[in-house]
Amino acid sequence: MTLMPPTGPLMPPTGSLIPADAPFSAAQEAWLAGFIAGVAAAGRRGDAASDAPTTTVDVLFGTQTGNAELLAGELVSGARAHGLGGRATALDDVTPEQLAAMSHVLVVTSTYGEGEMPDNAGLFWEALQAGTAPRLEGLRYAVLGLGDRGYDDFCQAAKLIDTRLEQLGAVRLYDRVDCDVDFEEPAAAWTAAVLERLAAETGADPAAAAAPAAGPAPAAARPRSQWNKRNPYRSRLAVNRLLSAPGSAKEIRHYEFDLGDSGITYTAGDALAVVPVNDDALVGELLAHLGASGDEEADGRPLAGLLRTEREIRTPSKELIADLVQRAPTSELASVVARGDRAELDNWLWDRDVLDLLRDAGPAAPGVTELLPFLRPLQARQYSISSSPLAHPDRIHLTVASVRYGSRDRRYEGVTSSYLADRIGEEGTAGVYLQPNASFGVPADDDAPMIMIGPGTGIAPFRGFLHERAARGASGRNWLFFGDQHRATDFVYEDELAGLRERGVLTELDLAFSRDQAEKVYVQTRMRERSRELYAWLEDGAHVYVCGDASRMAKDVEAALLGVIAEQRGRGGDDAAEYLADLRRSKRYVRDVY
Repeated sequence: MTLMPPTGPLMPPTGSLIPADAPFSAAQEAWLAGFIAGVAAAGRRGDAASDAPTTTVDVLFGTQTGNAELLAGELVSGARAHGLGGRATALDDVTPEQLAAMSHVLVVTSTYGEGEMPDNAGLFWEALQAGTAPRLEGLRYAVLGLGDRGYDDFCQAAKLIDTRLEQLGAVRLYDRVDCDVDFEEPAAAWTAAVLERLAAETGADPAAAAAPAAGPAPAAARPRSQWNKRNPYRSRLAVNRLLSAPGSAKEIRHYEFDLGDSGITYTAGDALAVVPVNDDALVGELLAHLGASGDEEADGRPLAGLLRTEREIRTPSKELIADLVQRAPTSELASVVARGDRAELDNWLWDRDVLDLLRDAGPAAPGVTELLPFLRPLQARQYSISSSPLAHPDRIHLTVASVRYGSRDRRYEGVTSSYLADRIGEEGTAGVYLQPNASFGVPADDDAPMIMIGPGTGIAPFRGFLHERAARGASGRNWLFFGDQHRATDFVYEDELAGLRERGVLTELDLAFSRDQAEKVYVQTRMRERSRELYAWLEDGAHVYVCGDASRMAKDVEAALLGVIAEQRGRGGDDAAEYLADLRRSKRYVRDVY
């Protein structure tokens, strides 16, 4: 019998003795596989009864980019090492009734957009906050939040779930910890403390860890790479090609990173993190304003080098903004903050960087020593991979829009997009590492139809999806909605898409170039125009994917999708919302938005 590897958090462990065609659900298979393996291992030691874990820890995760799922897998492994049972499940795969039947729950969740639940936690949150949610007096729980302090709604999803569980009567076994972008150390400390608390409360015996505990394998099905945030791989940039044509208002580029001897293996739908280096010219301007040469020592190294590779000098931190308001209460920044209009402040900050704010504060601005604690660590930027490993196993392709704009007497550039375009250089190298995204990928069923909606650089993962399906010889139909400003200058990968259509890989291609006519046309316009066919594809089992801007496009596309469903079914908005919720539950409506 062929042994299949685990494909997700609810699959039985590798080497399961359960036949593939056994009439069990995934959860039943996972429990039974763990039970059989545990009894077998305990029997080999002659003590099957005493070594079996008596407490199962349910690790529930909400993730947008995969970090929370990775931590969930590590929590399950840690629980088993402490002699506890463990299983990891996406939040949306758990109903309030199932939650009420659990005894010990650890929640790990990121926050998406403006304080919203990540895509695989929205349905769980809707049900949990409903008035019909059951009481949870029998539940012990702890929550770990992942977020970015640069946003006002830092770790809001974790805060909401933590509070709601308490309101429903659950008992907090350990205080919530909210992690910033450098989450590894605080998350590891929280994990160790929580598992120690659980082991002490339940009387778990670490000796029982030798026997696999009941429950599914850890969430991370792929082995962890040696290359990560703290140890990026130096990859050669083999290709840097301009995609947009002369006259375009945008600069969209195609990049190819050589994987060399890295051993990095990726899946269509994953992301690649690129570690940037700040522009030397901007570093020089900032040093000149501070009256520093750059040779001064800071954190054990020359100040210029620190500013170049370690600190965020483009986007001001909230802490720096608050400090400057106190130091210079008559500054323009202080007057904008005093009006209390968040949107106005965001607009004012949009085309200003750290240097602009220091100049605005005048003589009251902090010097080098006082400024450094307010400069956040320089973070890698993640980009959706636009290639398939079946077509390009030795390279990872990216499709990136270079951010460049001007205001007053200064020019501004995106930190990483300009680094890619201008500063790595021909055959130069950059630090990179893979960011897996287990929830965003080509359907396992090669016969299943795919609907892909990705305007602008949102086309990136769908180029990879199409190459993947072509390489697999998949028979499922593929429909792409793509658009941008002008067809003549912004139709990226036009020749490739034409070739895929000729080969029958790309079944349908709907284009929306918004400024080629008096009335603007967007991808959601085309969706509404083809409402009947779109709904027919959904009824045929199509998977729907959305990639691109989260603030407007993704919301407009979802509204259009709900409208299509409501129109075609004729049963009103509530029915359409439930239909879309069913697509989410079955993982047939997924998004990669930013």
